[in-house]
Amino acid sequence: QVQLAESGGGLVQPGGSLRLSCAASGSIFSIYAKGWYRQVPGKQRELVAALTSGGISNYAESVKGRFTISRDNAKNTMYLQMNSLRPEDTAVYYCSLGTYYYGTYYPRSDYWGQGTQVTVSS
Repeated sequence: QVQLAESGGGLVQPGGSLRLSCAASGSIFSIYAKGWYRQVPGKQRELVAALTSGGISNYAESVKGRFTISRDNAKNTMYLQMNSLRPEDTAVYYCSLGTYYYGTYYPRSDYWGQGTQVTVSS
């Protein structure tokens, strides 16, 4: 069983940066693809960035060029570096583990973090 715990959220001004971390328990972290989602009240959870187990990344158009997903398998930790933040990036951010199938990331239903709030405001 793997448990995920996000950290690094907070309040930042527009144009600022934050780095989210997601620490995983268990020894199977490296075999899974990884994804970061975000959700605002009243809207569906949105996939922001995903990373294959081989290290290939994919991004939502809205964050491309500003966000970077990465992982450190030795530390069982994944990251989301967020630069040039905008008010519309405000959301609760969640990390997940999953798989890729025909180029699409599918999160496992049982491998989610609890979420961390990111607020971008002046």
